[in-house]
Amino acid sequence: MKIAVSIPDTIFEAADRLAARRKISRSELYAEALSRILDAEDADDITARLDAVYGDIDSGLDADLGSAQADAVREDW
Repeated sequence: MKIAVSIPDTIFEAADRLAARRKISRSELYAEALSRILDAEDADDITARLDAVYGDIDSGLDADLGSAQADAVREDW
């Protein structure tokens, strides 16, 4: 889809240089940048949903289990 957007000159110029260094078009660069932002937002949304579900659950390690794990690591195999 073709669109028109307004961005500051400094960002445009920096993006133009980056696209040239990467040997890709501006369109490809902007599409990649937007894709990364959208992926990050999705990840943040997933984290927020998990926090909402598990936020009230104690996620601390049982002291006896922690001690057993520490002992297991110290043993010679």
